[in-house]
Amino acid sequence: MMISILVFCLFVSRFSGIYGLSMNYYGMRCPMVEMLVRNTVNRALDSDPSLAAGLLRMHFHDCFVEGCDASVLLDSTKDNTGEKDSPANLSLRGYEVIDAAKDLIEDQCPGIVSCADIVAMAARDAVLWAGGPLYDIPKGRKDGRRSKIEDTRNLPSPFFNSSELISIFSKHGFSVQDMVSLSGAHTLGVARCSSFKNRLQKFDSSHEVDPTLDSTFASTLSKTCTAGDNAEVPFDQTRNFFDNSYFNGLRRSAGVLSSDQTLYSSPRTRGLVNAYAMNTARFFFDFQQAMVKMGLIDVKEGNQGEVRQNCRVIN
Repeated sequence: MMISILVFCLFVSRFSGIYGLSMNYYGMRCPMVEMLVRNTVNRALDSDPSLAAGLLRMHFHDCFVEGCDASVLLDSTKDNTGEKDSPANLSLRGYEVIDAAKDLIEDQCPGIVSCADIVAMAARDAVLWAGGPLYDIPKGRKDGRRSKIEDTRNLPSPFFNSSELISIFSKHGFSVQDMVSLSGAHTLGVARCSSFKNRLQKFDSSHEVDPTLDSTFASTLSKTCTAGDNAEVPFDQTRNFFDNSYFNGLRRSAGVLSSDQTLYSSPRTRGLVNAYAMNTARFFFDFQQAMVKMGLIDVKEGNQGEVRQNCRVIN
């Protein structure tokens, strides 16, 4: 365990100074920021544990569109429809948690801490609250000024196969291992029937139901989806706990989305699914490295960004 921690620390240290980011970026100017964010997240999750999935997913959807710049937080205006109103983002939750943390931080350190950093810290703290790994992240991101609905086409689709997932993740510098470990974030939260109902009937010319889906599980999903497209199904059996149950579910052909089950169906990714299903520590270690890496996607620096006073509007 100590060796793993040392290796991770060495991994993280490689990123200190990239884009002007550092672990102690706010050490002198806002030393209470970590505590303020963590306490806000913990209070929110104590009240509603399902928000852990929302905060983690928010960070992912932010970073994959225009980089990690809090563009997903910007409200739409009469002249512009923002990312948060895209169909791909309508299920995001936790905006009020970010707002609450920002208000507390602005009282203590006005104009210092970016919304992008708050999103990244909140996702990290949500993982820890839910039982996942403890890890640190570089800070110093700036907030972006662009948020357009059309940019959300860069998000991975729930209908992607493994080759498509590998391709879209590789465009952001991720390895196959990074992609599979980040997919493990689906250990938290739920999927809506609209994102997987195509697997349950008239799947293709040869199959009524997706043949990679366990028949009993398919029947359960079908019953749930009689309530409509917005009916929700947990990704795994421990929807509010961060563990490796998601990968064990894939081995039972109980992946909810096509983009989940394809990880086990594909020979290129099956070995990683098996490894994570059998070794929680390995999953946690690879996941935290991939999360640090994801938090560096297209980071804004200098005049490319700003520190918003209100996370929902540009200054």
